[in-house]
Amino acid sequence: MKQQKGFTLIELMIVIAIIGILAIIAIPMYVDYTIRARVSEGLHLSSAAKLAVAEVYNSSGNFASDNSGYGLPVSTAIHGNHVASVSAGTNGDITITFQGNLGGTADDKTIVMHPEAADGSLVWTCDDSAGTLDGTMPGKYRPVNCRP
Repeated sequence: MKQQKGFTLIELMIVIAIIGILAIIAIPMYVDYTIRARVSEGLHLSSAAKLAVAEVYNSSGNFASDNSGYGLPVSTAIHGNHVASVSAGTNGDITITFQGNLGGTADDKTIVMHPEAADGSLVWTCDDSAGTLDGTMPGKYRPVNCRP
């Protein structure tokens, strides 16, 4: 009698079930990761605005009221693949507005960064004086330093 080699149907079904369970767990995590990576573009684009706000504050001791007061182009001129605009406003607040192509519940949301004077420099936070996050971006998509 010839002995057969290979996998039984039950063994193949177990392997497929394990792969399915891993996919159910991994795919949502990967989607969140890609959205967080897209959101990080906004923080990179805001670095020029942070520098401009710091220069105006250090030279005059006050904050300007809009992008032109900080020597920045109009807010919609500062944009990227996933960022619609970056605007600097009163009190030095920088608002990053995202486009509708991020995915999930992060489309068309904002992150607001606040400067606080500390030891001759500005420290940037993503929450207001009450300690709550500012802007409409869900916490799970924010960079680590902007999460609750």
